[in-house]
Amino acid sequence: MDGERVLFLDGEALVIDKPAGLPVDRPRDGSLSLENHLESLRLGFQRWPQAVHRLDRDTSGCLLLSRNPKAHGRFQRAFEAGQVGKRYLAVLDGLVEGEAGEINLPLLKVSTAEEGWRMVGDPDGKASRTAWRLLAVRDGRSLVEFRPATGRTHQIRVHAATGLGIAVVGDPVYGRADRAGMMLHAASLSLPREGKATIEAQAPLPPRFGDMGFVQEPTT
Repeated sequence: MDGERVLFLDGEALVIDKPAGLPVDRPRDGSLSLENHLESLRLGFQRWPQAVHRLDRDTSGCLLLSRNPKAHGRFQRAFEAGQVGKRYLAVLDGLVEGEAGEINLPLLKVSTAEEGWRMVGDPDGKASRTAWRLLAVRDGRSLVEFRPATGRTHQIRVHAATGLGIAVVGDPVYGRADRAGMMLHAASLSLPREGKATIEAQAPLPPRFGDMGFVQEPTT
């Protein structure tokens, strides 16, 4: 993984711009994953860095890795306490009603022999909240900013498809596949640290967004 993918770096933290298509965890078939790049991401340290959280295989953008076990524990606790600011950008496969709002939809994992597992909105699920804001519209699609207050599996994807009624473009589980891939990008991450500078990183919009006409984020 080249140095241009490094968005933030210090003695205990590393944030990379994870490319779409690269899984964080090793797939069962043994194909390439983040693990195959950890040696190049040591960047002078003896230990390999370790992913603190997860992004779906086809989601690109900011991924935080720790550079030592103590930092890893602190960062994980910050995620669990909701202290990490996360901002995502997604292209939705339709026109969103309204300009902004919050989706409050508990999520539950279900599994069937026919479809495998997925997350669904269910009152018995885990509390899940996501703030959203419409940024732009082009060719019948919407560029939307999502700021999740919780960190459930597939949260933004389900909140878009069920909460807003419009799936993320290219989402093969909650919408429909697209040759452009899944249009979900972790655009920024912020984690405050006691006695140290805040970890802050921003990942630029990937080319697949430009291919759909969303070349850059609107300034307003």
